[in-house]
Amino acid sequence: MKAFTNVNVRDIAHVVTVVSKARQDKQSVALAGGGSDLLGMMKDRLVTPDVVVSLKSIPGLDRVQTAPGGGVTIGGLMTLDALSRDVQIRSRYPVLTEAAESVATPQIRNAATLAGNVCQRPWCWYYRNGFKCFKNGGTTCYSISGENTFHAIFGGGPSYIVHPSDTAPALIALGATFRLAGPSGERTIPAAEFFTLPTADASRENVLSDGEMLASITLPAPRRGVRGTYHKVLDREAWTHAVVSAAIVLEMNGDVCRSARVVLGGVAPIPWRLADVEALLAGQRVTPELAAKAGEAAVAGARPLAKNGYKVPMVRAMVARTILAVAG
Repeated sequence: MKAFTNVNVRDIAHVVTVVSKARQDKQSVALAGGGSDLLGMMKDRLVTPDVVVSLKSIPGLDRVQTAPGGGVTIGGLMTLDALSRDVQIRSRYPVLTEAAESVATPQIRNAATLAGNVCQRPWCWYYRNGFKCFKNGGTTCYSISGENTFHAIFGGGPSYIVHPSDTAPALIALGATFRLAGPSGERTIPAAEFFTLPTADASRENVLSDGEMLASITLPAPRRGVRGTYHKVLDREAWTHAVVSAAIVLEMNGDVCRSARVVLGGVAPIPWRLADVEALLAGQRVTPELAAKAGEAAVAGARPLAKNGYKVPMVRAMVARTILAVAG
């Protein structure tokens, strides 16, 4: 591992000061929350920062607070374990609880933060093993003609990574907004606009600029009749990412769906929202026949690679079954 300087910061303003100073000194910077992914990447020299800014010492970003309008604001430094055990989140936003509980192992959930889970880098075999792919500063995606069993069937090209976050699909399904803070100040954007496709910039997965952090996430107050769940398919029991996952939130009036949010994980370079499925469900009585149509609509436009075509029927079945389960 390359030698680096660790800085424990007092607040967001201190983060800005440290990042700006490092820039002036022409030093590279990495921001660390729980550090569960960053440390491994540094050991493997996938990232080699001169300065690591430890965010854990910032007070107030590790809790759930009431937000204007009856929603909640979750600090980006809240651990996944604490998030999954929070009474307010469990009762009002179960889809997020289920997503947080599904991440990795208990040991990792005790250290990993919500912001870190949302912002983690891809787990593509080629990237993590140092191949000069798009994510490592190269101009090639080796998965296209190589090992692509777990790669994208939607939104791929020129890179075919899948976004690894479990919590990100749930946050988009809940209509979350993200507060970002960095050297250029603060800004707030919808969660759905935070993630970027490889066609925009194949080296990146989100809109964070250098030295910018995901400070907090705000969820709107859940409307009456809203139900949701997170379903995740794994290729083994633990310590792995979703082969396919779905965060589905339905606003129900009896057996009629007033509105829907359907977001997939494990199938695209970003959390993949199914707007056509949502439109199909809105205003309709949820029946097995409608759920089957939704499953078919969910895979429209899928472009599997040589080894990941199995994801297509998996998505179709998961979406149909989960819609029926949520609708009750």
